[in-house]
Amino acid sequence: MSKVVNTIIESDVALQDALGRGYGNFSAIGRMIKPRVESTMQRSVKLQSIITAVKRAKKLQGRFFENMRGVIAKSMINVRTDVAKLSIEKTRRSLMTIRKLLADYQEEFLQVSESISAITLIFDQKLFAEIRSLFRKEDVLEERTNLSAIIVRSPREIVETPGCVSNFYNQVSRRQVNIEDTTSCFTDTIIVVRMEDVGTAFSALTELISEARRQ
Repeated sequence: MSKVVNTIIESDVALQDALGRGYGNFSAIGRMIKPRVESTMQRSVKLQSIITAVKRAKKLQGRFFENMRGVIAKSMINVRTDVAKLSIEKTRRSLMTIRKLLADYQEEFLQVSESISAITLIFDQKLFAEIRSLFRKEDVLEERTNLSAIIVRSPREIVETPGCVSNFYNQVSRRQVNIEDTTSCFTDTIIVVRMEDVGTAFSALTELISEARRQ
């Protein structure tokens, strides 16, 4: 049964957070997940047995959160305002244009993320007209201005520590701030938000890092 309880907790970020930060009530969590445990095991299970399994799971989550907190505590935040976003259809022509862009704008803030069908550019807004003119109108999927990029720089351990990046995202989302775009580059996590939301997002991430440093 412990394995079932662990699986349920591992699939629920809110439960992980409650146990990891120590504000979760074992009895309440046990009652909440009891129907799921019984459904999975296809038999009736005593509540006390589930509560005991939750307590064991907390120890595992504690080690997980300790590793994550260590990385978050060593992270630093930089903010870049007046940023623009341009999403382009991925074609041979657009790929060639972007390769040239990367060569010509090496000293500028320019982030590129690529999916199967599209390429997104995040760059200084002062370059918007110049960069936008390089692409055909029919190739432009989305264009946004008046954005800010929050750059969270973490220690190298973030590469092998699960949960850190999702914690950054959750902290921003809990403040009802929409993440316009995001990307990771080695140890940097870049979160793009609207200019009017950057103060709220920055405060949320600062609180997360400060809390990790106090523990």
